[in-house]
Amino acid sequence: MKTTALLTTTLGDYPKRSGKVRDIYDLQEHLLIVATDRISAYDVVMPNGIPDKGRVLTQISVFWFRKLAEICPHHLVSAAMKDLPEAIRQEDELDGRFMLCRKAEVVPIECIVRGYLAGSGWREYKEQGTVCGIELPEGLKKSSPLPEPVFTPSTKAEQGEHDENISFEKGCEIVGEETMSQLRDLSIALYSAARDYASERGILLADTKFEFGRDDNGQVILIDECLTPDSSRFWPADQYKPGRNQPSFDKQFVRDYLDKIKFDRTPPAPPLPPEIVQKTREKYIDAYAKLTGEDFPWA
Repeated sequence: MKTTALLTTTLGDYPKRSGKVRDIYDLQEHLLIVATDRISAYDVVMPNGIPDKGRVLTQISVFWFRKLAEICPHHLVSAAMKDLPEAIRQEDELDGRFMLCRKAEVVPIECIVRGYLAGSGWREYKEQGTVCGIELPEGLKKSSPLPEPVFTPSTKAEQGEHDENISFEKGCEIVGEETMSQLRDLSIALYSAARDYASERGILLADTKFEFGRDDNGQVILIDECLTPDSSRFWPADQYKPGRNQPSFDKQFVRDYLDKIKFDRTPPAPPLPPEIVQKTREKYIDAYAKLTGEDFPWA
């Protein structure tokens, strides 16, 4: 059992900022986005990580960026060690877990697309019959497929704060109607293409989150991560059954454990037990193998 998780990185004197999972370095012309093995749930970072999780996130993102490039251009320049600056090219810890990316002005909207009724969407539906204010048919069950994918944007919260679901109209007030319409159309097109591909691989894509930015020419491009187990709900199709929680390839397994021990969703989080760490690692690697059709190189 692999037990060593990479929780942080330090690369020379490059300016660095860190999110819940990624360390981002400014290389002047490009950004270097390094996915560590940190894992968060309910917006709280766990004290121990999941070995190789950062590699899974990176390699799945690279796969999707390239596969979906005809629908939307992206920020990925390279994921090859040879393209790193010479000063950090020998850093073995980076192998498989970095993306060299174009810089972009971030559009401050989280672009969520839902194809099934789960998570906060299910909770709202039970109370109001809606998801983010969008009317849905009566009689849907937990994990039911929606008649068609729905775009449910949220604010892009500052670190330590929670994202807030917003209406399409509120999004228009933030970034303008033309941009919101473009984000909606791109998000649904990306989700639909990924859903159809994943279904061929025995995976149901229940929902996902996209982030976008504008490049130097003002063009909207796909940024951050793409259709990973951290940003999506992936369900095994052969075990799917509406009306209940679904087995998953994502970090829902960690959320379920935290719910079981009645974690109050405020820091500090408790350490994850070894068996939860190992099972979560297996789920992430299984997602990689099923989606890409390849064995995980670092297994």
